[in-house]
Amino acid sequence: MLGKISNENKKLNRDFYSKDPISVAKNLLGKILIHKIDEKNLIKGLIVETEAYTGIDDKACQTFSGRRTERNETMWGQEGHAYVYMTYGIHYLLNVVTEAPELPSAVLIRAVSILNPSNLVYKNRYGLTFENLSKYQIKNLSNGPGKLTKAMGIDKKFNGIDLTGDKLYIEKGISDFEIVKSKRIGIDYAEEAKDYLYRFYIKGNKDVSKL
Repeated sequence: MLGKISNENKKLNRDFYSKDPISVAKNLLGKILIHKIDEKNLIKGLIVETEAYTGIDDKACQTFSGRRTERNETMWGQEGHAYVYMTYGIHYLLNVVTEAPELPSAVLIRAVSILNPSNLVYKNRYGLTFENLSKYQIKNLSNGPGKLTKAMGIDKKFNGIDLTGDKLYIEKGISDFEIVKSKRIGIDYAEEAKDYLYRFYIKGNKDVSKL
């Protein structure tokens, strides 16, 4: 069982993101990712799985060996900003930039548990309302990096957005849980880096423990 979500809705500040990506990846677990659509509509997701990408010495990282491109430029910028890019031509992935400018590292948000599911979320993800969904669709709403961005309405326009702002941000959540670490997913090309234990998830969370 996960702990009770704190009533203290406190947004994470810049200092939270200024640590190394492994520390940030662990500390993001249990926090709440929020997309504020307007004054009446928020989508909230409890972060339950992350992966750290440690920069120029990490062969799985886009900035390995100092690689700097138009695509990954956000990673070279200020910590606490969102790095959103498309993979396989269809999925948007949300990353959190860490450390400091010119130290290009980030944390991938791999899975969330939607705290306030609604037809807005279901339509984002499947184009359907709740009554038309299967149990499988409901179970797989946001348990993957491309799934959560679609469910939460996060796409390329959020690339570079300041996570200490008021549109897309992260708040304190829960802290009473055990963290499991394992190898990252989908990086078989990364030689020895594919074996680094840089993936972290909340133990006992059924949405992620079997991925």
